[in-house]
Amino acid sequence: MNKASQQYLLRLARQTLEYYFASGNVLYIAENQLDTDLIEQRGTFVTLTKHGQLRGCIGHIEPVQEIYKDVIDNALAAAFQDSRFLPLRREELPDVEIEISVLTLPEELKYTSVADLLVKIIPLKHGVIIQKGRQSATYLPQVWENLSDKEDFLTSLCLKAGLQSDEWQTGNLEIQTYQAEVFAEKP
Repeated sequence: MNKASQQYLLRLARQTLEYYFASGNVLYIAENQLDTDLIEQRGTFVTLTKHGQLRGCIGHIEPVQEIYKDVIDNALAAAFQDSRFLPLRREELPDVEIEISVLTLPEELKYTSVADLLVKIIPLKHGVIIQKGRQSATYLPQVWENLSDKEDFLTSLCLKAGLQSDEWQTGNLEIQTYQAEVFAEKP
């Protein structure tokens, strides 16, 4: 994605929140005015931080709609529907920084042992999805910045999914990886 499209999406996410606070409505954008890379269907996440601390993060791993629509929906969801946080207040918005992740399609990671799994997962490159039955969780590639040890990363991801912390060592997980193009507002 070119820089102009990245900047457009960042402005769009901020305008979405500003418009919602001003009107209570969801921002509408005419698709015929957009570059083709913005109407491609891709998974996206919108992450909100405030003073360097997570304030909300919601997204879709799989493509469900055009990128620009997904950014609008995920900006609102990150601000108002992330169950880890109270809904964003209007007075917080100037202190919030927006980051957008545009994802590749997830691919199954086949592994034969714990050692093989640890070799195949690449920090800062791979977002990881784990699943066992109905329980699943994901971490975006940028989570590696805070959990750089592979074992700690996988342990934390298991806990996020509601699994035992050592479940990743049993070989009973389905694991997928994806990559993300990440861009953020400059503070």
